[in-house]
Amino acid sequence: MSRRSALRRVGLLVLGVNVVLAVAKGAVYLETGSLAVGSEAVNSLADTVYSFVIVGGLYLTTQPPDFEHPHGHERIEPFVSLFVALGIFAAGAAVLWQAGQSLLSGTVTVTQGPIAAAVLIASGVVKFLLYRYCRRIGERRNSPALVATALDNRNDILTAGAALVGVLGAAAGYPLLDPLAAILVAVGILYTGVEVVQDNVDYLVGAAPPEDLRAEIVRRALAHPEVEGAHDVIAHYVGPEIDVSLHIEVEGDRTLLEAHDIETEVMLSIRDLPEVDDVFVHVDPKEADEWKEDTEVERLVGGPRRDTEE
Repeated sequence: MSRRSALRRVGLLVLGVNVVLAVAKGAVYLETGSLAVGSEAVNSLADTVYSFVIVGGLYLTTQPPDFEHPHGHERIEPFVSLFVALGIFAAGAAVLWQAGQSLLSGTVTVTQGPIAAAVLIASGVVKFLLYRYCRRIGERRNSPALVATALDNRNDILTAGAALVGVLGAAAGYPLLDPLAAILVAVGILYTGVEVVQDNVDYLVGAAPPEDLRAEIVRRALAHPEVEGAHDVIAHYVGPEIDVSLHIEVEGDRTLLEAHDIETEVMLSIRDLPEVDDVFVHVDPKEADEWKEDTEVERLVGGPRRDTEE
């Protein structure tokens, strides 16, 4: 299945699950009057609203390249992820505010009906499965929006667990467990929002990829038998994908056609990395006196590729 089809399918699945959970929790709230379940219904309703945005965002990011966007539309994804982060912050702030109000008022009441506990347990199980699925597809397809959605589903597991603690605590005669647990969960939710923002800001500002990926890029360039060295290797995020530029050092007695073939083979080797989008390779012949030391390249591959004492 293509990346385009996979991301759209997951987006629609997330939307459908959130709609079903919002309706189910709302019905149980109307039946039991449980404030814990009511807050969960609001949480699922909020999830539904921004799921529409995720579906729309994934639709745009998976559009093929066109004249106005020759590199595709994947760079929209970090903005979709930041919108998810806003939803995470809103959910965390709402849980924190509600828990604080309950503690300050001193009037904590949680309905003890078994149906309230049942819907919260079911919600936690469904969200756990959705978290694992979104995380797996998001990492496999290099989709920051789906990874952010997975983290939000993990938050929903925590909020459902906190609401369940409140319901069970009331049944055991300890209703204060509801707001206390909710405060701890709210802190975790807000921290996850910070994580999502940090990850996607890197995509937006063109940060360098992880060091192991940069080392693999250099190794692939140096693996070509005609390449004696490399320097000025630059790799940076453009949206969730990576653009690479580098200089390779080649003996100057190669013909123009041979140099072209070397450059093409190096480019294709690096572009085979799933995270990489575009690769720009400049060939430096030895006789042009453009070979030079690059301590970063040597550090990444564990030493110089060629004899530099000539």
